Amino acid sequence: MNRFWITVKSQEKVRKFSSTAISKLNPLIPIDGIIDELNSDDNERKLKHLEKKLRSKNPKILIPSGPDNFKTTNRSDQSVSKYNEKISNLNNNDNSNTSNKNNDDQEGYKEHDYEDKESKWDGIKGFFFKSLETSGITFASLFVLGVAGLGYHKFYGVHVINKMSSAFDKGEDAFELTMHKRTTSREGDWIDRPQQKVLDDIIAGRLVGRYFLLSGEKGCGKSSMVLNSMKNIESFNCAFIDAHSDPEIFRIRLGKALNFEFNEDYFGSLFSMRGPRDASALLDIERAFNKLEKVAVGRVKKFGRPLVLVINNTHLIKDNEDGVKLVELLQQKAESLSGSGLVTMVFISDDYWLYERLKKLSTRLEVINIHDFTREESIKSLEISRLRFFNENIGHKVASQVYDLIGGRPQHLSEVSKQVDLIKACHTLIDREKTWFLNQCGLLGSSMDDDVNESGKFSTSAMLLMKEFVEMFNEDFVKNGIGCEHKLPELPLWRARQIMTRNDFIQIYDNLNIFTINSSNSYVRADSVPMMRAFIEIALTPGFDELLDDTLNRVGNIESLGRTRELVAKDLLLGSAYRVKKEGTDGYSIKLKEKIIENEEENDDNEDDLIKIQPTTKSGSRRYWDKRLNYEQLKSSR
Repeated sequence: MNRFWITVKSQEKVRKFSSTAISKLNPLIPIDGIIDELNSDDNERKLKHLEKKLRSKNPKILIPSGPDNFKTTNRSDQSVSKYNEKISNLNNNDNSNTSNKNNDDQEGYKEHDYEDKESKWDGIKGFFFKSLETSGITFASLFVLGVAGLGYHKFYGVHVINKMSSAFDKGEDAFELTMHKRTTSREGDWIDRPQQKVLDDIIAGRLVGRYFLLSGEKGCGKSSMVLNSMKNIESFNCAFIDAHSDPEIFRIRLGKALNFEFNEDYFGSLFSMRGPRDASALLDIERAFNKLEKVAVGRVKKFGRPLVLVINNTHLIKDNEDGVKLVELLQQKAESLSGSGLVTMVFISDDYWLYERLKKLSTRLEVINIHDFTREESIKSLEISRLRFFNENIGHKVASQVYDLIGGRPQHLSEVSKQVDLIKACHTLIDREKTWFLNQCGLLGSSMDDDVNESGKFSTSAMLLMKEFVEMFNEDFVKNGIGCEHKLPELPLWRARQIMTRNDFIQIYDNLNIFTINSSNSYVRADSVPMMRAFIEIALTPGFDELLDDTLNRVGNIESLGRTRELVAKDLLLGSAYRVKKEGTDGYSIKLKEKIIENEEENDDNEDDLIKIQPTTKSGSRRYWDKRLNYEQLKSSR
C-alpha cells in the first residue's frame, strides 16, 4: 500500500510540475510550435528533478512507468518514454543479485551525473534560443516602428508642401481682400491711376527678376491699389501679409498667409516632449521661406508664373536690432527669390527709413511712389462717394472747392465725402491737423523749464523747417496764386537737416506724419495739403517769430549752463555800481556805489502777452475758415 501510495503521489507531483502557465507568454507570437517546445523542455527538466528527489529519499522506490502517466505531444512524448525506460532499468537493477549492487549504484550515479550535465546544457541552449527569439522580436518591432515613422515623415513633408501650395490657389482670399471686394463691388467705383498698370503687371507675374517698394504718404491708396490688382486675378499665386513691430506676431501672420504651421502640428514632437516653440521667430521665418522656395519651384514649372508675396505696413517694423535683422532677412530672401524668378516680393511702406535700410544691400530693388489724386481724379472720386452715400450729384464747383482746401489725398476725400456739409468737414480736417502739429511740436517760450530741454530742441527744429517751407511758399508759389495742383514746396533731405541743425529728428517727424520724405529723390515736404495749410496759419500768426526766438534763446541758455560756469554780481543787476581804485602798490580797493532807480518801468516776466498761435475758442477758429481760400487776405491779417 505504501508503494502504491507513493506511486500515486509521485504521479500527482509529476502532473503538477508538467503544467505550464501559457498565459504568461507573449500573446503576440504567432507560432504555436514554440509553445510546445517550451512545454517539452520544462517537462524534461521537471521530471529529472523529481527523479533525483525521489532517489535521494528512497533508492529502492518504484517509479511508475509507461507513457500513459504523462500525456504530452511531440518532443514531450519522447522524453517521457525515455524517462520510463530509465525508471524500469533502475527497478530491474533493484531486483538483481546483491553482489552486483555496488557496481550498479556506481553506474547509476555516473548516468545521473551525465543526465545533470545534459540538463544544464539544455537549459543554456534554451536560454540562448529564448534570448535570440526576444532579440528578433525587438528588432522586428523597431524596424516596423522605424518604417512607420519614416513613412509619416515623408508624408508630412509632402502634406506641408501641398498645403502651402493651396494658399496660392484661387479663392484663398485674405481678409483685407475680402473687405476690399465688399467696398468696390459696383462697376465704376474704382478710379484708375498711372501706377495701376504697373501694379497689375507685378501682381499678375508679368514683371520678373525684381522686387518692389511702394512708397507714399499715409492714406494715398497704396494698399487699395494692390488689393484691386489681386481682385482682378482672384488672388491667384498671391499672398498678402500685414507686418507688425513684434517679430513673433509677424511670424504668426506669415504662417497664416502661407498656410504653414511651422511644424507645430507634427506628431513626431510627441516623442520628444517639447513645446510648440523651440526656436526664435527669425528661425521660423527662415523655415517658412525655405518651404516657400520648394512650393515656388513646383508652381513655376506648372504655371510659368512667379509667386507674389505682398508685405503691407512694413514701416511698422521697429528701427532697432530685432527690426533691422528682420528687414535684412526679408531683403535677402527678396533678392535671391526674385533673381531666380520664383517669388516677387512687394513691400508697402509709409516712412522713408525702410528705403534707407533696403538701399544698402539692394541690387534688384525698384521704388514706386504713389501720389495724391489730381484735380480731375479728386472731383470724380467725390462724385462717386456722394452718389453712393447720399444719392446726390455734387456740383463741379463744390468739388473743386473741396480740392482747393484739402488737396487730393484719397483718405481725406473719403472722410469728408461721408459728411453732410463738405466745406465744414474740410475746415474741421485742417483744424485737426493743425492741433496735431501743435500738440507734438508746440513752443514753450522763454519760461521753458530746463528739464524739458530735449523737447524744446524737438519743437524748435520742426518750427524752423516749417518756417522755411512757408517762406518758400511765399516766394515761389504766391506769385502764381494758390495753383491748380497743390505742388507743395520741398527741400532735399540734407538741406532740411541743415535748417533743423539736427539729423535724427526728421525720421520721427516722418513717423508722426508731419513731414514726409519722397523715397525716389529724398526730398522733404509737408505731409499733406491740410498740414501745409496749418503751417501757413501758424507761421503767419502775430507773435510767432518772437515766440520762436525766445524758445531758441532759452534752449541755448540751458545748453550754455550745462557747458560753462558763470559768476553773477546781483548788485549790478539791481542798478548799483562798483568803484575800483588803485591804492599805491598794495592793490586795489572796491567800493559799492548804490543807485536809486526812480520813475522807471520794471519788466515783469510774468506779464508776457499771450501769443495766440491757434484760437482757443470755436468762435475764434471760424475767422480762419473764410480766409483759407484767399491767401492774400490771410497774409494781410498778420
